Amino acid sequence: MASPAAPAAVQEEEEVIIVGAGQSGLAVAACLSLRGVRSLVLERDDCVGSLWRKRAYDRLQLHLAKQYSALPHAPHPADAPTYLPRDAFADYLDGYASRFGVRARLRREVRSAAFDGGEGRGRWAVEAVDLATGKRELYKARFLVVASGENDERFVPEVPGMEAFPGKVMHAAEYRSPEGMKGKAVLVVGAGNSGMEIAYDLASAGAVTSIAVRSELHLVTKEIWNVGMALYGYHVPAWIIDKLVLLMCAVVFGDTARHGLRRPAVGPFTMKLTSPAYPVVDVGTYAKIRSGEVRVLPAAVKSVRGNVVEFADGNRHPFDAIVLATGYRSTVRCWLKSEDGLIGDDGLAARPYPEHWKGENGLYCAGLVRKGIYGSYEDAELIAGDISELLRRPKQVQ
Repeated sequence: MASPAAPAAVQEEEEVIIVGAGQSGLAVAACLSLRGVRSLVLERDDCVGSLWRKRAYDRLQLHLAKQYSALPHAPHPADAPTYLPRDAFADYLDGYASRFGVRARLRREVRSAAFDGGEGRGRWAVEAVDLATGKRELYKARFLVVASGENDERFVPEVPGMEAFPGKVMHAAEYRSPEGMKGKAVLVVGAGNSGMEIAYDLASAGAVTSIAVRSELHLVTKEIWNVGMALYGYHVPAWIIDKLVLLMCAVVFGDTARHGLRRPAVGPFTMKLTSPAYPVVDVGTYAKIRSGEVRVLPAAVKSVRGNVVEFADGNRHPFDAIVLATGYRSTVRCWLKSEDGLIGDDGLAARPYPEHWKGENGLYCAGLVRKGIYGSYEDAELIAGDISELLRRPKQVQ
């Protein structure tokens, strides 16, 4: 006898569906709530702000001062540290969601979202799965906000022989502390902010640390970068900020190329505004590079044989452990069925700032233009303002 068919999923009507309960999704929900607009946040993980709770190393602090690291309508208190530690910012996000009554359904993985323009009243049809029960859920909403973040799914490069490496291999998302690494030869692959900071953490704990630096990068300090941010707030042109920032960097660091860290031809502020690349905020790694505590290997990883890693320049070195600080990828294009040009093939905003946040048919994106927490703040206010204005228009016509 055939088993009875599973009951059909109940379809729910919402005004706004927000995908992702990170800083961007929470900010949009809060700004909508303050304007009297009801929204529902669908989050794949079992908590809000999961990047900070589950995928950040113990010593992490925000690189921007607290005045640039707050979400709308909730500045950090005067007695908060200038640069918030990881756990303090995660607690801030929990409090933010509670303060503004954010409606969030956790452990909901969105499988598809498509615009249905039938019956004269277009709606977004969103299908999600409750990961706790496996039950399919269907939602209809007038507006859809993609806020699933830049750091959605870890990127692990395919390296021949890596699967047979005898030591421990982990992604930066799994790294918490250098416990158990003292005296071991550890390779960090990737010289972004996570890679450079993890290298510092390992070297400080006595690991014999190397870092593979494939690309050019701008090295700055927190203080220098905050000067740049302040000038940007006064609408100083990016090229002027670049000149001032590079002058200060020359005084503080000297010629970083002497130690294997080549700077790009494009200035750091212009680069941040026009490309996916961030400058690297130095937390003490550069001093350890100069002292020899962190070795720079200026080439990509080519292959692994046993415990020996071969690099693109032909050099080979043995290691006991490897940390892949190789970043993340967005998975938006796996579930979003829209070709209006708002979201690119990489799952990030396809249009340049500041025209990046609004698409067609009530589609928006928040936090996908690589402007960090400050960008989440701006996007949330723009999106909430636009949605509330659109919802008021029919009443004015009547």
